[in-house]
Amino acid sequence: MRWNPLRIPAAVVTALVLVVTLAGPAPAAVVAGPAPITGVGSGKCLDVNGGARTARTGVAIRDCTGAANQAWTLTTNGELQVYDAATCLDVAGQDTTAPAVVQIYPCNGGANQKWRLQTNGTIVGVQSGLCLDVTGRGTANGTVVGMWTCNGQTNQSWTTTLRTGDTTAPTVPGNPRVSNLTCSTVTFAWNASTDAVGVAFYDIYHDGQQMTSVSGSTLSTSLPVVAGAVWGLYVNARDAAGNVSQASTTVTITVPQCQADTQAPTAPGTPSATVSGTTVTLTWAAATDNVGVRTYEVRRGGTAVGTVSGNPPVTTFIDSGLAASTAYSYSVVARDAQGNTSPASGSRTVTTGAACGSAVCSVTQVGTDTDIPWGLDTLPDGTVLYTRRDAQQVVRLDPATGAKTTVGTVPNVQGTDGEGGLMGLALSPTFASDQWVYLMHTSPTDNRIVRIKLVNNALVTSSAQVLLTGIPRNKYHDGGRLRFGPDGKLYASTGDAQNGDYAQNTSNLAGKILRLNPDGTVPSDNPFGNAVWSYGHRNPQGIAFDSQGRLWEQEFGNSVMDETNLIVKGGNYGWPACEGTVGTCGTAGFIAPKRTYPTSEGSCSGIAIVRDALYVACARGARMYRAVISGSSLTNVQTFFSGTYGRLRTVEPAPGGGLWLTTTTTGDKDSVANNSNERILRVTLGG
Repeated sequence: MRWNPLRIPAAVVTALVLVVTLAGPAPAAVVAGPAPITGVGSGKCLDVNGGARTARTGVAIRDCTGAANQAWTLTTNGELQVYDAATCLDVAGQDTTAPAVVQIYPCNGGANQKWRLQTNGTIVGVQSGLCLDVTGRGTANGTVVGMWTCNGQTNQSWTTTLRTGDTTAPTVPGNPRVSNLTCSTVTFAWNASTDAVGVAFYDIYHDGQQMTSVSGSTLSTSLPVVAGAVWGLYVNARDAAGNVSQASTTVTITVPQCQADTQAPTAPGTPSATVSGTTVTLTWAAATDNVGVRTYEVRRGGTAVGTVSGNPPVTTFIDSGLAASTAYSYSVVARDAQGNTSPASGSRTVTTGAACGSAVCSVTQVGTDTDIPWGLDTLPDGTVLYTRRDAQQVVRLDPATGAKTTVGTVPNVQGTDGEGGLMGLALSPTFASDQWVYLMHTSPTDNRIVRIKLVNNALVTSSAQVLLTGIPRNKYHDGGRLRFGPDGKLYASTGDAQNGDYAQNTSNLAGKILRLNPDGTVPSDNPFGNAVWSYGHRNPQGIAFDSQGRLWEQEFGNSVMDETNLIVKGGNYGWPACEGTVGTCGTAGFIAPKRTYPTSEGSCSGIAIVRDALYVACARGARMYRAVISGSSLTNVQTFFSGTYGRLRTVEPAPGGGLWLTTTTTGDKDSVANNSNERILRVTLGG
């Protein structure tokens, strides 16, 4: 007899549904609950309409009653259950676009039933990345609750004891490893983390950029990679309450090319040149290649002085800071992705003008170091004081002679096998009388700000004072810059410690610009009653003040763009909902950046302002940008030193209206001391 599904009796259908339900995933352990979830904007509770238990019943806000249809539990899988372990809060149809409908539905383990209860008060759908939202910012009973793009407003903020039921971060995931590496994919695996309640997610990164998240039951995943790239992979564990572990150790991979290529590009055209004072601008005809040219190397007198990269790279280069009335000969070579090098172009000889007529007039190397020079300031006698990030030391440099003196090692500093360690440095505005040196560093438990006296060319460690603790730390995203403002207050930039929801939580010190009195107390006019001055930042590392006393900030993006911001008191700069101008950047309350840079041309760290021109030092982009501050805009943007000195970390004002500039070419993604080869440069500026 043929089975006709159209003639199944209703009782049999019910039985089949029951069998399917009973055969579903085993209930997850409970983190916390049952407890209400209350909207901050409305003061009302998340409520299942009519107290119904039927699948696909919607949810809304209503006066809090303590009834079962307002009693939620959070599981180790990140589910929000109501009534029992079989009924979950669910995004209908697994919709990932706003607006999406929220309902109750039998628990099935799907990603559309998993939630992150962020410490900033939001409840975020794991599958969609959207926020649980009271429609139209309504406050009336029965106002529908759905999913909407996260925007930081009170109709997306919820209070609940479910979030505070677990405050312990998972342990570090162990034994990260790779297999099956090809030119396009790699399998990344790790050992399970442990947690007081349970791991809900693993977040996978390369070199500080988040690649993907997987469930807490997943211990390996296939990742897309870029041919020819050298990446450092690592993983963090996250529990359902939003606590994030410290990062695993790093696994470095060198991705093979997808095809063998032994054919070199053709020679580029002989460069043409124009001269403006001591600056030469070169232009040449593109080389050709069977696969594609990826880099041009510009040579001056046979020595490489710059690189231009891209797909394809541009065919122009500006060489600045040359000697006056001097002849220079230039040629260009091309390279493809596999390092095949073309013959050199024809050479072009030009003579510079008698005087500097550009923004950058000359560059002089004043020192070298085998560690990363990170924070830097100028002492009253014109010598330089700087930090050695991984060696945890402070050094005094005489730029006239290149002589260096180690003035001390900062206590309680610990690296992160990434970008933490001894970072920012700033001298007290009244250093001549009080001798305070302010430092920001990573400790074994957090990031912190301290001050130590410098007396007779030595740090007096017995004078050390810890001014601020409790700034979250991780392998990357530790921020670290210090700067005194014209108001006499100390400003500091802090990263989000690889936990984006910290950035939107004004009670958390991560992902912020902080403001302190010189003694570490909180100024009475700070906007949130704590050290926070602005928020919504991912990993800011540059801060500087212009002639009007306004604070500018430079911030690393994730994978799309970096940004330069003009900071205002209490301002929200949008991370993680907004990266540069990508995401929900038009959301009310988010402050837009003044300029953005593709990460391939940026990854910019330090900034300095001299005569209301902003100078930006970039690592991955291996260049320095200059922009004129005009009103509240950045105009007349120019690029200098593209590849000339490699990756750049710190730029600071120097006496006489110049700049100090430091490199960060090797060893900047680990905590190994003295494994680098860096330079400290003095840049003389023109008009």
